[in-house]
Amino acid sequence: MNIIEIFKIAFSSIKANKLRSILTLVGVIVGIFSIISTSTLISILESSIESGFSQLGKNTFQIQKFPNIQTGPGSRDKFRNRADITYDEYVRLKDLLTVAEYVGAEMWNFGGLVQFKNEKTNPNVQVAGISPEAQPNNQWNIEKGRAINNNDVKYSNKVAVLGKDVAKMLFKYTDPVGQNVRIDGQLFNVIGVYEKQGELFGSSRDNFVTVPITTHQNIYGKYRRSLNITVTAKSKELYNETIESTIGYMRTIRKVKPGEENDFEIWSNESMLSQIGNYTQYVSMGAFFVAAIALLAAGVGIMNIMLVSVTERTREIGIRKAIGAKKKNILMQFLTEAVVLCLTGGIIGIILGVFVGILIGSMIYAKIIIPFFSVFLGITLCVLTGVIFGTYPAYKAANLDPIEALRYE
Repeated sequence: MNIIEIFKIAFSSIKANKLRSILTLVGVIVGIFSIISTSTLISILESSIESGFSQLGKNTFQIQKFPNIQTGPGSRDKFRNRADITYDEYVRLKDLLTVAEYVGAEMWNFGGLVQFKNEKTNPNVQVAGISPEAQPNNQWNIEKGRAINNNDVKYSNKVAVLGKDVAKMLFKYTDPVGQNVRIDGQLFNVIGVYEKQGELFGSSRDNFVTVPITTHQNIYGKYRRSLNITVTAKSKELYNETIESTIGYMRTIRKVKPGEENDFEIWSNESMLSQIGNYTQYVSMGAFFVAAIALLAAGVGIMNIMLVSVTERTREIGIRKAIGAKKKNILMQFLTEAVVLCLTGGIIGIILGVFVGILIGSMIYAKIIIPFFSVFLGITLCVLTGVIFGTYPAYKAANLDPIEALRYE
């Protein structure tokens, strides 16, 4: 028997027992679906987060009061009681951290309104007070005009650089550079426009304006308002050394006693992805646990079906042996039927899993990715399940005595 004929017989056997085959396929479908859908969704989330949070430049990290992800009851209160990171602390760190290429500061106010003549934005613009170094640290590149400089910070100039969305909304037919706008009622001169930053989960990262950090403090207040410090290492080789130096200097500046934990957080693209990975691994473990149970149940079902099939087809097996079929032919035939049964359910599970993962990803405007490794893993698991649970029935069929088989009614 050639391989094509074996597959034809396998499919014919499955079609002849549709209900029994479908009930067995459910377990395989559930198991593979849980793996593929979870893997697809996690891959989509990780890719979108990685590209979305890459606004921090290469070899760049951030010092902030609160961690990006907070879990557990009362965690917010714990971090809220920390002392704010102040502008004076930033200045001291900048003087001490000579190993770094850039040390920048930024302070945020959310829900700002920007107006130009009769045009105005929604009251959801992010207003950032920054030092000049915050711009290369965040990869905020100037498209037109100029960036905020040290003189703007020194003299608390009322100048602003607009994000792409704000510029597009207010200046449909006019060059924004040189125009005056009102930010939360305060008059500012527009000195530049940033290049487009893109989106994260459907939310624009261009709906912001930046002003000198000293000007920001004069308008919104410097007290009870913690700032973030961004640091760029001079090279990849000096990245970890720069982080260690930063932690040491910050502990000294903030008078953290030896043995006490830091009263600030170090955040980077890598640390954020690592935190997210810590959470998603439990989801993945849960999905694989469900898959293992479902595949085990499906495997037992497949073995039972194949044993019943051997009993029902005893006479057929006897005839095949009588006309020259060898043990290995019978073994291969029934083993192939088990594998085909598993693969059919696996392919359905893969299609459903990818579809559901992509559907959920599109709902949160995430970048679509198909996890080919998980698809390969799903197919491999199907084949293994078919081989493991189909071996005994196939072995039993291959070892039937042809004479006794022919007598079977």
